[in-house]
Amino acid sequence: MKSKEYTLEIGGQIMTAQFTDLADQTNGSVILRYGDTTILATAVMSKNRKEGANWFPLTVDYEEKFYAAGQILGGRFMKREGKPSDEAVLGGRVVDRTIRPLFDQYIRNEIQVIITVLSLGDYDPDVLAVNAASLALAVSDIPWNGPVSAVRIGKNGDYKTNPTYEFIKDGALEMDLVACGKDGNINMIEVGSKEISNETINEGLRRASEEIEKIQEWQKKIISEIGKEKKVMEKAQLLPETIELFEKEITPKLESAIFSGPGKKNIEELKEEWQKIFTEQIPDENLSLALDHYEETIDEILHKEAIENNRRADGRGMEEVRPLYAQAGGISPIIHGSGIFYRGGTHVFSALTLGGPKDAQLIEGMEEQREKKFMHHYNFPPFSSGETGRMGGVNRRAVGHGALAEKALLAILPDKEAFPYTIRIVSESMASNGSTSMASVCGSTLALMDAGVPIKAPVAGIASGLMMHDENNYKLLTDIQGPEDHHGDMDFKVAGTRSGVTAIQMDVKVAGIPLKILGEALVAAEKARLQILDVIEKEISAPRPKISPNAPEILIIKIKQDQIGGVIGSGGKTIKDIKEKTGAEIDIEDDGTVYITGKNGSAQEAKRIVEAMTHEYVAGEKFEKAEVVKIMEFGAFVRIAPGTDGLVHVSEIAPFRVDDVSKVLKEGQIVPVVIKEIDGQGRMKLSIKAIDPKFIPNPAGAVPATPVPPVSSTPDDSKTEEPKQV
Repeated sequence: MKSKEYTLEIGGQIMTAQFTDLADQTNGSVILRYGDTTILATAVMSKNRKEGANWFPLTVDYEEKFYAAGQILGGRFMKREGKPSDEAVLGGRVVDRTIRPLFDQYIRNEIQVIITVLSLGDYDPDVLAVNAASLALAVSDIPWNGPVSAVRIGKNGDYKTNPTYEFIKDGALEMDLVACGKDGNINMIEVGSKEISNETINEGLRRASEEIEKIQEWQKKIISEIGKEKKVMEKAQLLPETIELFEKEITPKLESAIFSGPGKKNIEELKEEWQKIFTEQIPDENLSLALDHYEETIDEILHKEAIENNRRADGRGMEEVRPLYAQAGGISPIIHGSGIFYRGGTHVFSALTLGGPKDAQLIEGMEEQREKKFMHHYNFPPFSSGETGRMGGVNRRAVGHGALAEKALLAILPDKEAFPYTIRIVSESMASNGSTSMASVCGSTLALMDAGVPIKAPVAGIASGLMMHDENNYKLLTDIQGPEDHHGDMDFKVAGTRSGVTAIQMDVKVAGIPLKILGEALVAAEKARLQILDVIEKEISAPRPKISPNAPEILIIKIKQDQIGGVIGSGGKTIKDIKEKTGAEIDIEDDGTVYITGKNGSAQEAKRIVEAMTHEYVAGEKFEKAEVVKIMEFGAFVRIAPGTDGLVHVSEIAPFRVDDVSKVLKEGQIVPVVIKEIDGQGRMKLSIKAIDPKFIPNPAGAVPATPVPPVSSTPDDSKTEEPKQV
């Protein structure tokens, strides 16, 4: 096997790029290692154009392989990798969002980048995947304006470059920042954090940019030595008569269509008019080129008016947030919690459901195996954009938007010990005109508080945009909508509380954004976020004091670890009996924490049973309602709690002599007892007369009881089955 290697020290670890003939049918490929994490990235471009396409046909696939973790994973009946996990989808989106802006968008040849995780060590492969994709493209003959580099900056007290899983485990990280970029600019950001300041984010981006430039220099050296000459992809040109027709029929109508209010309705209608005119008068010309020209002209006008005249498509000021509306609850008492949030023409409904520990999602993927107790799912039905379309299934966008809102909310959720519920929120986009993901954060915050979840603080999110000619000529736009989202240079989503930022996601359509502009965007986003939080808190200022009566009740008790086996019973028989008797669910952790979930009093009943089973009894304890379970010649066995019996000797039944126990006590009878003694084997000796001397009526002529030596067995105890004593 032919092989050439290049190494770079970054973040205290060696990154190794190996170029071999292993995948020699590709346009470009690389095996990239960082510690024991290894990625194969391949890039292939089709030989011919995708005819009729009016978009750039790029596909990025991120392939997780179970063998990479050194484990045989999957379900019991399926061991082959199936559909991509959410982690794989999110990893693929990070790569896609980073490399896509660096292609000339007029390319119509299909390009596919495939990331295959070959081995999983101590480092998350998502950052490595970006660098590997960049190298595979950069050394290939595929036209691309890279390289681009990626780095992770973690903060857990100190800042750490490319932290290991160990460093970020258990959600202890204050900030988890992934940034990609080139030439001192940033073109992709992902942040999950714990209410951090803008200053902390700016410092993280500064450190990331420094590390990115080190990787950039390394990549450029590799490209200079082994990079192939790039293919030349000629941009098709419009015929002069097409431009002339456009200037005559469409240009006079453009400004009124663009600046006609919120949304893209008039822009789309004029586009349809242009398509009709064009196909009727110049039928032999390339329609996709004509439509591209329309979009490019819209883009130019929006940029010019924003930068030069502070003019937005819907007439708002640059930092003006659209009208807001918030509603907590009010849909149905069946739903445990709900929120409705409007921001202009973007409307989202969020519904929350509470469940017990067993409702947690079991994650068994390449990177992690765990139980997930908080889930946020996002849906974008076609009606929300006024269109028809196929329902069912989840696309990458839905996974990405759902994960972003989930990340934004994680920081403010209560600890499991304080609120042991499994929480699922579903956000439904009902009407879309800009950043439904950030509206989902707001709707979900309302749903959490409506459900009575004791969150630490409400969270809101906002999307900011950018129209930029260069780093000295630009305008930031708060709360982007419609045309600004489609034609703007940046989609900068920031979510957080009044105290700080909890999540960021940034996509761009240009090569990158200077750090100075990103710092300004953070300040503008904070101003808008506080405005949204005012509206949310006016609707509901704090979580409701009680959860919905339709939600399950969860009770927590603690038992000793050596008592766990007794509660579970042989083969799980005891705990199964409790579940069947009460209807409650019981989950016992290794440390002896018991979670009891139920409705309509079932949890309380199950708790009573478990507490009774694990109660450590002492002499002198009294029980007003014990049950006689077996009559013997020498006394009666009495049940003071499920699974816990003791002996009331005949001498302890009454203050007079009892000759026949069966004449004064019956099985099933409820009697008061007190514990007189617990012997070395844990057997209890009970007394009725000591707690209530008058409980058994004194018959006429009864002889006062004389002391009788305690009897613990029958003369022939081998033939008598005594109830179990604890």
